[in-house]
Amino acid sequence: METNKDLQEKIKLGTHGENYGNWMSSPVFYAVISLIVIVAVLIILSLTIFHIVALCVLFSLITAVLILILIWISWVRKQYAFGGGGIMEQVHRTMLSHMDYDGKGRLLEVGCGSGALSIRSALTWPETEVTGIDRWGAVYNYSKDLCEKNAASEGTSHRCVFRQGDASQLDFPDESFDAVVSNYVYHNIMGADMHELLMESLRVLKKGGVFALNDEMKPKLYGDMDAFVQKLKDMGYQDVQIIDTAEEAFGSHKKAALMFLGHSRLLTGRK
Repeated sequence: METNKDLQEKIKLGTHGENYGNWMSSPVFYAVISLIVIVAVLIILSLTIFHIVALCVLFSLITAVLILILIWISWVRKQYAFGGGGIMEQVHRTMLSHMDYDGKGRLLEVGCGSGALSIRSALTWPETEVTGIDRWGAVYNYSKDLCEKNAASEGTSHRCVFRQGDASQLDFPDESFDAVVSNYVYHNIMGADMHELLMESLRVLKKGGVFALNDEMKPKLYGDMDAFVQKLKDMGYQDVQIIDTAEEAFGSHKKAALMFLGHSRLLTGRK
């Protein structure tokens, strides 16, 4: 019998020219290039206008550091790219492989971005209706239109609905979905209580429904997650556990840390 994990290895997204973006956003990439250009101009001015050698040396050192940073984030960008290192897709595979879901119902993705995880969920469970919500800020250049185009290209548009929404106040009644997933979303919500965000996502989950909530769970941001797991168990949640996705999806904590996600953790279980 084919397992969920086996199925995840067979599903390949982005093979029809879809655009799923990159977790190393383009604005960051271009900002570093712009800084290199600016400092290079300052080097020229230091030599030709100000004639200050010390400034030239200082700006040269800054340029060297910025070039190293550019090489680093270029490597990160390649690792995350669909068709490149494929880390984005590997994280999605890892998440869904830990869900004991029968696929007969409604699934919500909180923070769907470009739609990749929603679409993978739809391909994994052909009888599931998928809803993806996001605020679609300007940083990643994602949008509702992009999600819908990707879903249509992958052949899942008839089962995927995308709408604007707020993770801190989901516009759905209690117990609306049979499964809830989220990936690297909550830590981006400034000033929010992470445990409250997790509980809000679990609020819309039906009794007996399953969840897989992955994020960069830094202790200073998330607090005592072992205590939170125990809280869920005391509330009647079953099979609740935290999975080290930094190790499982990235291959090592060192590699995950180099890609800015060294505290990557997955909270899974059943309500």
